[in-house]
Amino acid sequence: MHIAILTLDGFNELDSLIALGLLNRVKRPGWRVSLACPSPRVTSMNGVSLQAQATLADAASADAVLVGSGIKTRDYAADTAFLDTLALNSSRQLIGAQCSGTLLLARLGLLDGVPACTDLITKPWVEEAGVRIVEQPLYARGNVATAGGCLASVYLAAWTIARLAGIDDAAAALHYVAPVGEKDSYVEHALTVIGPYLPTLPPQGDRR
Repeated sequence: MHIAILTLDGFNELDSLIALGLLNRVKRPGWRVSLACPSPRVTSMNGVSLQAQATLADAASADAVLVGSGIKTRDYAADTAFLDTLALNSSRQLIGAQCSGTLLLARLGLLDGVPACTDLITKPWVEEAGVRIVEQPLYARGNVATAGGCLASVYLAAWTIARLAGIDDAAAALHYVAPVGEKDSYVEHALTVIGPYLPTLPPQGDRR
């Protein structure tokens, strides 16, 4: 089970690294989480350089792909040559995006007719791409999920764990990282956020 976190130059550390840390709390044989980058090294919006753990081709073959945001995402979204390298397929992959990463999903045609979440800065760009934005931290339909707000990366990662490993593993991972003295309430709230978008629970309509 390979989960690739798409991490581009100018990336937001909270998106990629919170997801990386939370997803790696799952200890199952064959469970692998990696930062997939377009170059051997990428530098964050705050000057933190990271070495790539996987390529964009690796992301295309991964079981799940989470697309982080960053200050250069709009440039990437306008680069047709770059978009052509992202061979993502929601029929065989779980696909999630955070904040401006939602714009990439829109440009790839993965949000056609699907409401989405994003951050306040990216919202008008995604709307220009024809996607309706919902004012909530997480929304998912089928195998595609989007999250809005940096710290919503926790929900996106938890949704991914719940879909791939089960709700118990998601709860355990959340409990591990939750603040001491708030663990039970933190986990309960997070599961309330992701619960409507898990296939084992009753479906709910689009939240307005």
